[in-house]
Amino acid sequence: MNQKPVLVVMAAGMGSRYGGLKQVDPVGKHGQLIIDYSLYDARRAGFETVVFVIKRAIEKTFKEAIGNRLEKVMNVKYAYQELSNLPQGFSVPQGREKPWGTCHAILSAKPFLDGPFAVINSDDYYGAHAFSVIYNYLSTHFAKDSVDSYCMVGYDLQNTVTENGHVARGVCVSDSQGNLKSVTEHTHIEKQNDQIRYTDDNGKSWGTFPGNTTVSMNLWGFSGHFLEEAENRFPAFLKGSLLKDPLKCEYFLPSVVSQLIEEKKAVVKVLHSPDKWYGVTYKADKPTVVNAISQMTESGLYPENLWNSSIS
Repeated sequence: MNQKPVLVVMAAGMGSRYGGLKQVDPVGKHGQLIIDYSLYDARRAGFETVVFVIKRAIEKTFKEAIGNRLEKVMNVKYAYQELSNLPQGFSVPQGREKPWGTCHAILSAKPFLDGPFAVINSDDYYGAHAFSVIYNYLSTHFAKDSVDSYCMVGYDLQNTVTENGHVARGVCVSDSQGNLKSVTEHTHIEKQNDQIRYTDDNGKSWGTFPGNTTVSMNLWGFSGHFLEEAENRFPAFLKGSLLKDPLKCEYFLPSVVSQLIEEKKAVVKVLHSPDKWYGVTYKADKPTVVNAISQMTESGLYPENLWNSSIS
């Protein structure tokens, strides 16, 4: 494979539950953001090009807070996720403000992608191991017999929950070869005492998950062909979903991946990270993230001033 994998960072969301631009809220001693640590890990894993998917409305703030300083160490591109970016024959419903979802974000980056690429959320800490395994996979695997070879990095559910409220997680089921069979989105998972419980009916009934249940944190690896599949399926999604929920329906990556698995057009290898995932879902999560970053810096995993040090 000639093309080096590219990193796509989904940064158009504003973080509705937390409030404000999560992406530009420092967690490191020298003003570093969560995304700084992800990009540092990605760069030392081998990624050289990053495509930020943002809204034009936050472009100036985003470049000042993140993009400009990264241009010294990576090839930085910008793609714009706009509501009006729709297939011919469709228009934005009146009153719609919500972006069209993670799969639409990736389609916004299509002009910069002609080979393998990884996808991450901008406001999540994934850990060094995750970037290393996904870069290695994307560098060595490609389509066989017209079946695309994708991958995702899974985490133990117990390493991704917060003490401060409920979270949404994609619960993964794999086959005996370690390939993904399905991802089921559960929108209300919470930690209670020593248990991790969930409800799918607004609290009328509850179930529990083992702590080592594999979940997706939106760290995916794709071949360039995924973009064609996602683009071709978007009109059908809009046709059905705009009738049901015109203001809030979203075109999600896992739903397209699930379709391709069911149609036997793709195989998705589940790679595993033992690392703890960190994110600021709620304002009260921030001290936990700041403390974790501080401890990892003190242990030597990161230099204190990331971009003033050599990447190794």
